[in-house]
Formats: sequence, structure tokens, C-alpha cells
Amino acid sequence: MDAQDAKNRREFLKTGVLAAGAATVAGGSFLTAALPAFGAQRSSGSLSRGDAAILRFLSAFEQIEADLWQQYTELGGVQTTEMEQIIGHKLAGGNAAYTNALNQLDGDMSQYIHDNTEDEFSHHRWLNDYLKSKGVAQEDLSQFATLEGSKAEGALQVGRITNLLQLTVDTTWWTRLRAREFNSDLNPKHTFAPVVKSLAMGSFPGIPRTNADLTPNNHLQAIANTAAFHFGFIEQGGSSLYMQLAQRAKAPETLRILLSIGPTETMHFQTWHDKAGNALQPPLAPLTDPSNAQLFFPNINVNPGGEDVQTNLIMPEPTFFLSNKFHHISVLRPTETENAAMAALDSFVTDGLFKGQPPVFMEMLKDLARDADAARDQIV
Repeated sequence: MDAQDAKNRREFLKTGVLAAGAATVAGGSFLTAALPAFGAQRSSGSLSRGDAAILRFLSAFEQIEADLWQQYTELGGVQTTEMEQIIGHKLAGGNAAYTNALNQLDGDMSQYIHDNTEDEFSHHRWLNDYLKSKGVAQEDLSQFATLEGSKAEGALQVGRITNLLQLTVDTTWWTRLRAREFNSDLNPKHTFAPVVKSLAMGSFPGIPRTNADLTPNNHLQAIANTAAFHFGFIEQGGSSLYMQLAQRAKAPETLRILLSIGPTETMHFQTWHDKAGNALQPPLAPLTDPSNAQLFFPNINVNPGGEDVQTNLIMPEPTFFLSNKFHHISVLRPTETENAAMAALDSFVTDGLFKGQPPVFMEMLKDLARDADAARDQIV
């Protein structure tokens, strides 16, 4: 593809199919609901091209999260009419066995899944509201809600944007935020160890694929444990992403948006960090999936590795920041801005979320990521 083709496609994405707004496809999730009318609180004024690019990428990113969280909610979240209104579908009652397996990690897992799902839908829809108020193309990936999801009891038989059936979960977030002598921003070549090595070495479901996955109990527990670490992976990425892109914002209001949404992603992450730890200590660990011996969750408290792996440690440890000449400080990381959007997208690709999507889907997201990383200052 030459430079002119890329330019033409990007202009099409900005003014054409993605600007269609609240569209859905046959059997697809109605993720972009009808936008409410704007009244006295409607924003006014111009939006820089860079700020628009940042917000458009984040809107698409949040729709991706909304899609995957909806799948977790259908099977393992609290089943409420409120959630039915949020997703635009009547729920099928959840999956009792999967919900029970999740609740072995914490009795509030179902409620937290429900609330995380609600948050991601609200982020996507609000960002589209704001983009509309500025006359900027809104993001809608519903045309790509064509992937098959779970066939297990409780799952809606609708098209999906994301694939939760073949996950390769990066659990280096566990050790990266605990490292005292290495900051991924200052030491980009340093390798952080995954806390669950097997999750990075294969493809595993985060939700039951069919009712056959509901037994034996340890197999279903392994699926629930995979989900728990996937929750942490997804939300730690959002935590860093908002902080990274905030540094590229031009307008104070854009900065305010990013610094208001970003911390909610961090709240999500810390919650899931805490719950995932319960999968790595008795009575749930050690656990080997009897249906796939490759998947193993160790009891990491047997051979203590200090604060690098401690199961009840959920706050980042102080480390170097900006320069190793300064004292250690407890900070979120990474927060380096270079290639931030593309790196976040690449992590989702490696995770397996987009297995089955056509090349045009990836080209759309790459275009959005490139624009967000460029963050130009021209007025739209």
C-alpha cells in the first residue's frame, strides 16, 4: 500500500464508515446506543486534530473493552435489568457454574464484573457524545461484531468484536509494578517475569466455550482463573494508556477528560490485581487444568519470592522515575508517551482478542493508533 492509498483510507475512516454512529449488524452487539440530545451542557469550540485523534482512538479502545466485558458479564456478572438497558439485549440469566467458579476468587466478583462492564460502556458512549459535540467523527466498530462467542448456557448468541476463547495472557504486569530497581520507561529492554508462565505459552479460554467446559470443576476453575488474570491485563493497559496520552493533549478540557477517566481504569486494575492473587494461593492453588495440562496455576507462597510475587500486595512498589539519580517513588508505569497507542493495540493483538477479524479491522485500528500517537495540533 503506497502513501496515497494510506492517506485516502485514513480520510475515509475519518469521514465515512466510522462516522456512521449508532449502527449495528445482524446478530451484532448494539454497543453504540442512540446518542442523547445535547442541551445547555453541550461543549462548544474547536478541537485540535491531535486531541481529536486521541479521543477517537480511546473511544474505539473503550468499545473493544465494552465488547469483551459484556461477554464476561453475560456469563459471570450480576444479571440486572440495568445491564440489559446498557447492552441493549435481554440477558439469558448467566451461567451458575462459571459464576460460582469466579466467586471462588472473591464473593463480590459478579458485582465487580457488572460494574466494570457498565464503566466501559459509559466511557465509549460519553467519548462519542463529546466527539459529536465537536463535529468530529464518532467511533463505531459494530460492523466487525461478527466473531462467534461462547455457546454455553447464559451467553447471548450475537456477534462479537473480541475473541475470549483463545487467549494468551501476559501476566508480567504482576512483577512490573513491583520492581524496585527497574522501570519499564527507563529500562525498556528489561524482561519482567510473568507470574503465571503457562498463560503466556498457549491459547486458553477466559469463558466456557460450551456447556462441556462446565466440568470437571478444576477445568472450569482454570477458565475462571484465566479470566481473573485477563481482567488485570486489560485494565492495567487502560491505566497506563490514559496517562500516556494525557501528556499529548493540547486543550485543558481534553486533559481533564483523560485525567478523569484514566483513574477509573486504575481502580479497576487494582481490584482485579487483588482478586487474581487468590488464584495463586490455597485453597485454589496449585491447580492444573485436567483438560489441558499445559495450563498451571502455582502456589507462589510455597517458595516465597518476596514482594515481587506476594499475593496480597496490590500497590506499586517505589522505583526509579524520570532518572535513576532521584530517590525511588511509587508511580504508575509505563507512562512514556512514544508509541503508546500502538503498543496498547499490539498488546491486544498478542492477547488473541482479535483472532478471526479481517485485515481491514486491524488497518482501521492501526490508523487510529498512528493518529493518536502523532497527536498533531492542527484544528479540525
